Amino acid sequence: MEMIISNKELKELKELNLRLYELQSLPTEIGNLINLKKLDLSINKLKSLPAEIGNLIKLENLDLPYNQLQNLPAEIGNLRNLQYLYLSNNQLQSLPAEIGNLRNLQYLYLSNNQLQSLPAEIGNLINLEKLYLQNNKLQSLPAEIANLINLQKLYLQNNKLQSLPAEFGNLINLQILDLQENKLESLPSEFSNLINLQELYLTNNQLQSLPAEIGNLIKLQKLYLKNNKLESLPAEFGNLINLEYLCLPYNQLNNLPAEIGNLINLNHLYLNDNKLESLPAEIGNLINLECLNLPHNQLKNLPAEIGNLINLCHLYLNNNKLESLPAEIGDLINLKCLNLPQNKLQSLPAEILKIKNTLLICDTSYNINNLNINDDEIIIFTNINKKITNLPYDLKEIWVKSDIKNDLIKLPFGCVIKYF
Repeated sequence: MEMIISNKELKELKELNLRLYELQSLPTEIGNLINLKKLDLSINKLKSLPAEIGNLIKLENLDLPYNQLQNLPAEIGNLRNLQYLYLSNNQLQSLPAEIGNLRNLQYLYLSNNQLQSLPAEIGNLINLEKLYLQNNKLQSLPAEIANLINLQKLYLQNNKLQSLPAEFGNLINLQILDLQENKLESLPSEFSNLINLQELYLTNNQLQSLPAEIGNLIKLQKLYLKNNKLESLPAEFGNLINLEYLCLPYNQLNNLPAEIGNLINLNHLYLNDNKLESLPAEIGNLINLECLNLPHNQLKNLPAEIGNLINLCHLYLNNNKLESLPAEIGDLINLKCLNLPQNKLQSLPAEILKIKNTLLICDTSYNINNLNINDDEIIIFTNINKKITNLPYDLKEIWVKSDIKNDLIKLPFGCVIKYF
């Protein structure tokens, strides 16, 4: 390595790839490569960098992921033409203040380190567009992070953040914000200033409520709030009219605001494992909904307006307290999967036969033994756990999953089994 670096002919070198060389250190002569623009040192065993790295003032791309770096030399701040800095998967516990000198930096990758804090000078990186800080040990963010006015993507998942600075709202160009797996108990009202945000990930925090100002995030398309402590949603939630994906499982919601019906572009709505006892009639306004997930709630009935969801393909209602389904269930002309186990259903409405040609799965297992349909054509079973008897005498067809044994069903005379 030393012989290569010492060669004068290499001083004009612009790119150097030393990936996977099992390097444990770099010679000081690395600083002689003053015309270098790209240096790849990925996947080695480097524990430190020589101060002479700071001589590479033309460097634009520096790749150092998957090493064993515990710190960076202050001289790294000399690399003022650097645009891409990859430091993921090292053992960094802190960053030098001089990192703030890298004002042309656009991408900074620091995921999977041991960072407990960021220097205030991080706010000097005014051209930064993407910042990756996931899987560290950050307990707080400096207020100066608000100066990153060109930041578009910020990844902070799996840290130890308990709060966000009010100045966070200054990141007005942010499009993707990932805060999953932290300890956030609330969001600052200034969050409302993130008007260009399109994706917001808040899964696995400790949020007890959402500020009304969240309704200002009108460009939001994906919102993940799984596994928090939310008991209700603000009415302003209904302002998120561009929302397509809403994930709210494992909270403590006992109702939904009527304004949820304003989310007319919603495709997927996940509400399983809450405490919902009913759904607002306005749920029927979500005409673009394709998947509605409601298992493990306390639902006793469904509003008739559920039948307005004509684009619904998947409806999951298992583990509730449903005693009946509205006749309008038969209006779900695109429904392919209807999941109903672990309810208190005694019968299905005859109108379900209207969708028998599109319905691929209708799972009624673990309800009251005999589910009767007031029709002489068809009953659909997908998961039979005990013998089915007393079927309508004039029944013509039974559709069952191919792995169900015939001896679990006592067929009326003239009735045939068809498998799917």
